[in-house]
Amino acid sequence: MEALLEDVPGAAPLPRVVPARGRTRGRVGLLTGCVQRHLYPGVNRDTARLLALAGFEVVIPRSQGCCGALELHAGRADAAEARARALAVAFADDLDFVVTNAAGCGAAMKEYGHRIPELSGFAARVRDVVELLVAADLPLGALDLTVTYHDACHLVHGQRLRQEPRQLLRRIPGLRLVELGDSDLCCGSAGVYNLLEPGLAGDLLDRKLARIRETGARVVAAANPGCLLQIARGCRERGLDVALVHPVELLARAADAYQG
Repeated sequence: MEALLEDVPGAAPLPRVVPARGRTRGRVGLLTGCVQRHLYPGVNRDTARLLALAGFEVVIPRSQGCCGALELHAGRADAAEARARALAVAFADDLDFVVTNAAGCGAAMKEYGHRIPELSGFAARVRDVVELLVAADLPLGALDLTVTYHDACHLVHGQRLRQEPRQLLRRIPGLRLVELGDSDLCCGSAGVYNLLEPGLAGDLLDRKLARIRETGARVVAAANPGCLLQIARGCRERGLDVALVHPVELLARAADAYQG
């Protein structure tokens, strides 16, 4: 487990509400997540800012907890159900959407209704952040970067979101998106799989890193914190000079670079 971590950033509290910019398109709640909240707080900050730029008022409940995905992966169904019920209570019924930037969380939350029928309405409002941003006209400046994109399993297979992240990255002027071979092959993270089966997870990671080397990209984007941790660990251990980022981080940089 320690090998997955590099530097753990300091706490980065977010406001309870981030006002919409320009024409208001609705109100959304933002899931801050467990891994995302503590290891990638900048991703949550950038997500809230981009949603506001897209015209959404962003509500960030203080009372929210874990979505239960990791307990579900570990076969602890009762504990996962308790987490799901508590999370649904934390988000007001008048929100248009509940947004997540962690693919594993989104896949679990969209499935709440299959296991807990009374949470079907909540599940129907869950969206990954790319689903809302791809429909927005974000002001984006140029980034001189060569980027490749890894399809997180829970996003591409669990939520059927393949083109949306690529469409967003291609909108950034100057950014060169190079397709990754076997992009939708698992990196070995898979929830808690890399902790329970490190040997097989390592084999998958080796295959992923080989494909990344082939692209020549210095930046790898992935929309799930587990993937970011797993691939970054592999790059460190093998001396591969590649930066791992969430797509919203690149979009936020491009928004900062906009001079219009």
